[in-house]
Amino acid sequence: MKVLYAIQGTGNGHLSRALEIVPILHKKCQLDILVSGCQADLILPFDVKYRFHGLSFIFGKKGGVDFVETFSQLETRSFYDQARQLPVEDYDLIISDFEPISAWACSFKKKPCVALSHQAAVIDPNAPHPKKEDRLGKLILQYYAPATAYYGFHFQRFSPDTFTPVIRAQVRELEPTNQGHYTVYLPAYADELLLKKLSKFQEVRWEVFSKHNRLPIRQGNIEIKPIDNELFIKSMASSAGVLCGAGFETPAEALYLGKKLLVVPMKRQYEQHCNAAALASMGVPVVKNLKPKNLPKIAEWLHEGPVIPVDYPDKTEQILDRILAGDYQMKAEKPKKGSFRQKWHEAIMPSLRAFFV
Repeated sequence: MKVLYAIQGTGNGHLSRALEIVPILHKKCQLDILVSGCQADLILPFDVKYRFHGLSFIFGKKGGVDFVETFSQLETRSFYDQARQLPVEDYDLIISDFEPISAWACSFKKKPCVALSHQAAVIDPNAPHPKKEDRLGKLILQYYAPATAYYGFHFQRFSPDTFTPVIRAQVRELEPTNQGHYTVYLPAYADELLLKKLSKFQEVRWEVFSKHNRLPIRQGNIEIKPIDNELFIKSMASSAGVLCGAGFETPAEALYLGKKLLVVPMKRQYEQHCNAAALASMGVPVVKNLKPKNLPKIAEWLHEGPVIPVDYPDKTEQILDRILAGDYQMKAEKPKKGSFRQKWHEAIMPSLRAFFV
């Protein structure tokens, strides 16, 4: 079987998952790999056949997405050309981890595409969602990388096709300790802002990993370090707790390591607010931002924050075996006539196709 595995390169979570998935697929099929997007810090240790600019959201420095920078780097015509030219018809199976070029190439050429991603679980109607509705956010999750079958990863199993997180072997092999510091990863905040906020907690040692600085900085009880995968997971494994955005992989790994966790979802990032809702349902504390009114909540977490027990067994190979065995063929059916999903599909897909032309 010839398989194309397409990976979203924005952030590190998709690439972290690929570190576990790719070696398994290599054993079971003839595999080609596609990566699109930017803003990632991990380097994949295997050959990538296709690399594209893709569609990426750029992190800002005030707690959210920098939409000006995001739209300035869009290359819609190039995206359309790449999707049209990608030879998905040469493959028996396309698996997309929220990767838009391969997904739209399949849509254009009427070829099945299997979504295997966290986002596939987030859009599941059984998954927790924030109380405040975000229609644009929902549309982005639904149509950014459209698929014909969906398998998802989430913090808990909310449906038969949702699975617990893929924890990379590098993290599974760690022996967690508690050396008293707190590990911080909030890439949507500027270092200067984090220094100002975290310095309010003088009794705490903070190890901050930053996308905005290439040199280490030490100021009082705060140490800011450039992103380094090895140093980050060692810091997390030896920490008393983890303060991070409401992404997926970092919170999942912190929970797996038995660390108390507090998350700050990015502004105007619907997926992270869905993640925050899911984590809150498990008892994980959530703060909306780092404004002064929320600092007492952080202080309370530092002194009394709970450790949330989880069970994340390694089921990655079994999930891939299901997909390779053709389970997706039973699932890849059109939305029921007259259903809400069908109406959205008929209303939105022609407009999105026209947008890329």
